[in-house]
Amino acid sequence: MVGENVEAQVTNIEKALEIAKNLELDLVEISPKADPPVCKIMDYKKFLYDSKKKEKALKSKQTKVTVKEIRFGPNTDEHDFNFKLNHAKKFLTEGAKVKAYVFFKGRTIVFKERGEVLLLKFVSELEDLGVPEAMPKMEGKKMIIMINPKKK
Repeated sequence: MVGENVEAQVTNIEKALEIAKNLELDLVEISPKADPPVCKIMDYKKFLYDSKKKEKALKSKQTKVTVKEIRFGPNTDEHDFNFKLNHAKKFLTEGAKVKAYVFFKGRTIVFKERGEVLLLKFVSELEDLGVPEAMPKMEGKKMIIMINPKKK
């Protein structure tokens, strides 16, 4: 048995419970596999409260990564491209990842080169704000590229 205001000693359960009751605390088993099992006299409610508080503090320090998607067609005009480029710049400055993709609908699958050129141009325009994870790759009818924000 161990605890605050209690000397470490080996006792039977009845005596340990009696000591805990006199101190108005709880007897908590810490390591049951030890020989003899180790118990601690402590305020269990306070222990649970403190552990939840620590967990909440750790959770608040975590940063959630959001992924914003930007969709292009293989025949996207310059104005639309610039409009979507401005959105991507805003997303990257906010710290979000950007998933840009060219969606090939119907017979436009013939223009795979145009889609790749479009995505590479998009990445080159954003190179001061973000870094691409890999080269554009085809997944079904989409050609996708992921762009991570640069660390400050």
